[in-house]
Amino acid sequence: MPALDGVRILDMTQYEAGTSCTQALAWLGADVVKIERPGAGDPGRGIFTGQDHSAYFVNWNSNKRSLALDLQDPRGRELLLRLVPHYDVFVENYGPGVIERLDLGYEVMKAINPAIIHARIKGFGLSGPYSGYKCFDTVAQAAGGSIAVTGEPDRPPVRPGITVGDSGTGVQMALAICAAYIQRLRTGEGQSIEIAMQEAMTYWLRTAISSGADWGRGAAPRTGGGATATSSVYPCAPGGPNDYAVVLIVTPRMWDAFCEAIGRPELRDDPRFESAAARRDNSDALFGEIAAWTLQHEKREVMRILGEAGVPCGAVLDTQDIYDDPHLNERGFVKTVEHEVLGEVQLLGWPPRMSESEVPLVASPLLGQHTHDVLTGDLGLGDDELRELAEAGVIG
Repeated sequence: MPALDGVRILDMTQYEAGTSCTQALAWLGADVVKIERPGAGDPGRGIFTGQDHSAYFVNWNSNKRSLALDLQDPRGRELLLRLVPHYDVFVENYGPGVIERLDLGYEVMKAINPAIIHARIKGFGLSGPYSGYKCFDTVAQAAGGSIAVTGEPDRPPVRPGITVGDSGTGVQMALAICAAYIQRLRTGEGQSIEIAMQEAMTYWLRTAISSGADWGRGAAPRTGGGATATSSVYPCAPGGPNDYAVVLIVTPRMWDAFCEAIGRPELRDDPRFESAAARRDNSDALFGEIAAWTLQHEKREVMRILGEAGVPCGAVLDTQDIYDDPHLNERGFVKTVEHEVLGEVQLLGWPPRMSESEVPLVASPLLGQHTHDVLTGDLGLGDDELRELAEAGVIG
């Protein structure tokens, strides 16, 4: 049985910070009903492509149902409030003031369903001098400190390649929702949850903060490809844009194993590299020695040789490499699902593997695909009512 079987989520999210939260809950087995605007839907549906079924949307909205409902129409808002008693959680990540203008705050929903868990994802939270500012992933990463520690030491900071400002926040909210649900099982009461994307970023910043001076009161440095030769990114054959491998040598035992694995045992006796301090002081020279070896091998071969020797090493896999990776495919992490319009598409799975909670991956829904099912099943609306609402543009 899925871990969250029977848990029902009203998902009023868009783009990624909110959708990553509700997708995590859906992957754990919750029934997630995504509320979208009729005729338009989540703006993420068209991101990068202008089409209704962008890869972006498909990747962040699997295992959900879609309810097309116009909340700016009083009839649409009334339908949403009638749904609230049937659900356990409401999640939203709209811009500042939207929920207030729609009058869909926690107190409104609590009056209808005292057990509701009302979860809100905001760029800078609901209070404080920045609370009215709009926020997207890169803004959160900038204001949350992650961009400042990314890049080369003598160059401007750069945006990290992943959207952890969005999805990193969403996963934290999913964890909080699960905790609130467990608490509700004990007390019978719901609660409101708020998370600020800026604050969520600081969770991922703790290691960088520890490298700064005086408990964060000095700026942590940017280290680029690595702080030293024993913790760096190395070029590999045949020299393509992503032909690199990360090598991490932490202990004396790893250093000995590394020298043996690359066929250079004499490096252990080289005065320049005989201790961790010496290797750090002669980092440039050591980098050259290691790079001379990695350039003779493809990145996966570097990873295999060092991995089998007990030395931490990761080939730098690009997004295509991920889908083709034999390890991930053998473990069944790369999934093929059938989309209503796109046909077969490949998606990456949910990383946690629970022995007693298998949840098959299902492709993202079409806009309004489940409108009738939800309104009939939860509210008992008949065909005539649904037809009238559809003709008025209240539902889609």
